[in-house]
Amino acid sequence: MRRIAEKTASCAGVASLTSGPFGTAATYLPGGSVPGVRLRDEAVEIHLAVRYGRPIPEIVTRVREAVGPLSGDRRVDVTVEDVVDTEEARKVGRS
Repeated sequence: MRRIAEKTASCAGVASLTSGPFGTAATYLPGGSVPGVRLRDEAVEIHLAVRYGRPIPEIVTRVREAVGPLSGDRRVDVTVEDVVDTEEARKVGRS
């Protein structure tokens, strides 16, 4: 799960992983939890916040491609919980 979280966080446009609206999107492991990643029988759920400025479908596709090899036979479900406005994004928006 930690590897999936690391791969997700390294994708362009991903600001952070999130725990979902009720804090339930997490995997609990010995020594801590992995927020934003939940393993189901049929799917790996990824919950994240994205940076403003990139198309959301592009970010979701990149996350699925990065995580796919780590998910086994499970599909990768990506939920975008928030869009974060950053100073960098504001500069791009003015160009």
